Amino acid sequence: MTTHPDHLQLTTVDAQDRVRIELHGDLDYDNADLLVQEALAQLTARPTVTDLHLGCAGLRAVDSTGLRALLMISRRTTEAGVRMHLDARPARLDRLLALTGTLDHLTAPPPTGSVAEGSPMEARPTGPDNTT
Repeated sequence: MTTHPDHLQLTTVDAQDRVRIELHGDLDYDNADLLVQEALAQLTARPTVTDLHLGCAGLRAVDSTGLRALLMISRRTTEAGVRMHLDARPARLDRLLALTGTLDHLTAPPPTGSVAEGSPMEARPTGPDNTT
């Protein structure tokens, strides 16, 4: 277990195939990088992890930088074949995610045949991104 002293306090608990990071405080411009660094460090150090749980019950404020951090972690977990969970979300976080159109993106279960059920390599794009 690791605890980081700062305005955003993270408590990381890891098991064999999952990591849980409890968030307490503000996920904002001053602190969002701390969460991204911890999540990416856990993914890098533990390639067998299948699930990353972010415990949100202790979150206070989340600004646009905090939202960007969640989206970045989501992208990295998808690339790694790891499912991200936003557990115990406070209503204000759900409201922010709904207003920004990111609620379903960050909380929906993976579609059938996606990363969670197949090889991580099967879900990765194989060509250039043609969307503009």
